[in-house]
Amino acid sequence: MKTINIGGVPEHFNLAWYLGLKNGEYKGADINFRWKDYFDGTGAMCKGLRNGDIDMAVILTEGIIKDIIEGNKSKIVQVFVESPLIWGIHVASDSPYQTIKDLKGTKAAISRYGSGSHLMAYINAKNNNWDLEKDLDFEVIKNLEGAVEGLTEGSADYFLWEKFTTKPLVDNGTFRRVGNCPSPWPCFVIAVREEFLQSNKDAVKTILDIVNKTTSQFKEIPSIDKMIANRYEQELEDVQEWLSLTHWSQKNISRETVENVQNQLFALNIIHEKWDYEDLVEKL
Repeated sequence: MKTINIGGVPEHFNLAWYLGLKNGEYKGADINFRWKDYFDGTGAMCKGLRNGDIDMAVILTEGIIKDIIEGNKSKIVQVFVESPLIWGIHVASDSPYQTIKDLKGTKAAISRYGSGSHLMAYINAKNNNWDLEKDLDFEVIKNLEGAVEGLTEGSADYFLWEKFTTKPLVDNGTFRRVGNCPSPWPCFVIAVREEFLQSNKDAVKTILDIVNKTTSQFKEIPSIDKMIANRYEQELEDVQEWLSLTHWSQKNISRETVENVQNQLFALNIIHEKWDYEDLVEKL
């Protein structure tokens, strides 16, 4: 039995992987599938791929493209979620800031440099015509729990995180959401360490086939909205809205998307060179 370690955020996007595990589908395909939750997000997963702690990751598109260019020897093998990620822009409930414009020049909480919360702070700044050198400042807070502490205690002023994941914190008065910032590309891709991929292509294809079967039928699973609401402590109406906005993919990332991501990251000085499609993507 082939052991494969995969990492992802412990959020509702990744329920399909848990369902495959629960149903024994990977074991039935002679794969010892081990899932690792990454509460710290994309930056931590990039480190996990680099160190060989995980073989595969379900990871933010912009984060893995940036990290591959910076030396992470991994390849994108598929888009996992085709729809954009809707990032909520949050402040503490008692914060004096009322609008996105008020946040110009203040300090953004980020899980780590190179993370989605870091990169999307740049996208938000660009969307609002801020000076990327003068109007952005950062405080590393590691994860959502650290963001609660940072915003509450005032070491940071605002925090970008997936809107529906943070909704309970908005509902209970910990955060106040002042706006949204959708990612301008498909949000999650599946990346695999090159060394692992070259000697385990069949196993990777099998894993993708299993999860793709689940995601292609995901919204038709009986009471899936109630299951997500219970598991992730979400309000049912929020889950239903999220399901209506979220679309999974069973295809690889397109050249046009890779070019769009790189063009925007390059314009923001987040990456300093652009790579060919074949250097970032492996077609299985």
